[in-house]
Amino acid sequence: MKVLVDTHCWLWALARPEALNAEAAALLGDGETEVVFSAASVWEIAIKSALGKLRVFTHDSDSLFDILEEQPITRLPILHSHARHVASLPPHHGDPFDRLLIAQAQIESLPIMTADDQFLRYEIEVIWAARQKPRRRRR
Repeated sequence: MKVLVDTHCWLWALARPEALNAEAAALLGDGETEVVFSAASVWEIAIKSALGKLRVFTHDSDSLFDILEEQPITRLPILHSHARHVASLPPHHGDPFDRLLIAQAQIESLPIMTADDQFLRYEIEVIWAARQKPRRRRR
């Protein structure tokens, strides 16, 4: 199975694995799962780290990037088609990083692992990662 991982799910797997539900933890720990990590998430980590919004993690952004480089992941670049597709998405989600991940999931036909219930409002396959159930229902 191939799965695009939302930024916070990867950060949880690294720093707070207990936040992930059993299915998400198993998929991330399964050598058969092709974990896809977007350049949009690298960009998000860099920006949020520079703004001091990742202080809850014991790693600084350079350490996070070093750890990321060591992971057996597939790197997904941001293509023009991904960026252009963002404009066609309904405005359910206001976060630009998440909108780009949603566009990538649609364009690349990838399920996305997330704990953000706004993703459930889009035409994508969501693998729910949090222990608690989502607050919103699908579309």
